[in-house]
Amino acid sequence: MKTIQECLQERILVIDGAMGTMIQRYKLQEEDYRGEKFKNWHCDVKGNNDLLSITQPGIIEEIHKQYLEAGADIIETNTFSSTVIAQADYDMQEVAYAMNVESARVARKAADEYTALNPDKPRFVAGAIGPMNKTLSLSPDVNNPGYRAVTFDEVADAYYDQIKALVEGGVHLLLIETIFDTLNAKAAIYATRKFFMDTTGKPDGEGTLPIMISGTITDASGRTLSGQTLEAFYISVSHARPLSVGLNCALGANDMRSHIEELSQIAGCFTSAYPNAGLPNAMGEYDEAPHETAHFIEEWAEKGFVNIVGGCCGTTPDHIKHIADNVKRFQARQIPVLETAL
Repeated sequence: MKTIQECLQERILVIDGAMGTMIQRYKLQEEDYRGEKFKNWHCDVKGNNDLLSITQPGIIEEIHKQYLEAGADIIETNTFSSTVIAQADYDMQEVAYAMNVESARVARKAADEYTALNPDKPRFVAGAIGPMNKTLSLSPDVNNPGYRAVTFDEVADAYYDQIKALVEGGVHLLLIETIFDTLNAKAAIYATRKFFMDTTGKPDGEGTLPIMISGTITDASGRTLSGQTLEAFYISVSHARPLSVGLNCALGANDMRSHIEELSQIAGCFTSAYPNAGLPNAMGEYDEAPHETAHFIEEWAEKGFVNIVGGCCGTTPDHIKHIADNVKRFQARQIPVLETAL
């Protein structure tokens, strides 16, 4: 099977769309989330989508297969909130490890099935590592700006456990995504490199898994929530020697375009972009049609801005199919030769 690096040299790859949007279509109730295993759990768990990899694996596998059928080369595990810190909202810290293992196994089963059908188009599983619900750069207390609800070591330890479980479940690569606080991302990078150092004797390279990094520009200021410009963000994570750096979430493709163009010029690695289906309406729903999202992303491909494209909030297999169909006739972005100078 070709490596993802080899595939990226040949063409633009497509990553999947929203997991949460698809889960909402099933209109699951509290008992569906609980399943047999957690039917007597002491607090409500409805909305804990990552738990469904254990209680409703058939639904998660079905969603993965819809994205693979639509043309996705990379599918993400259902693990956006599968850390002990994030799972504290449901008092499910002890279940977090199993969520990662089972999510990875479910995704890997679907990906392997599609790779076997067409070995010339291998499918890859990215272990999704979300930003957490606690931030290292910002205080949750407006009256005490120096206060932090969590420490760097606690965040790094939580990510370490998640990474260990994702690798155990069989992911092909790790995706640190939807980054609004670069310090949280640095904790995830540190945890990744420490895990591979502990298990292989080296922090990256042969025998370890590639890392994808995807940040979030939150508004028209062109900065992350913790205040970094796109270039500052890229520079501050580049020591991880990532496979790709990109942007996802917060913005639709139309508003993300200028940032993707800038990133394509400054990144010494592959670039990724998976925007939302436009901006949410007054009801929090996403109205941008698949052909509209695909039209914007097609232009990015034509201009040579991207190596990996897909969708985030509000996107569906229809969006991914349109995107995959629209970008396949364009060459992948060539990584620029960057001069290193102060």
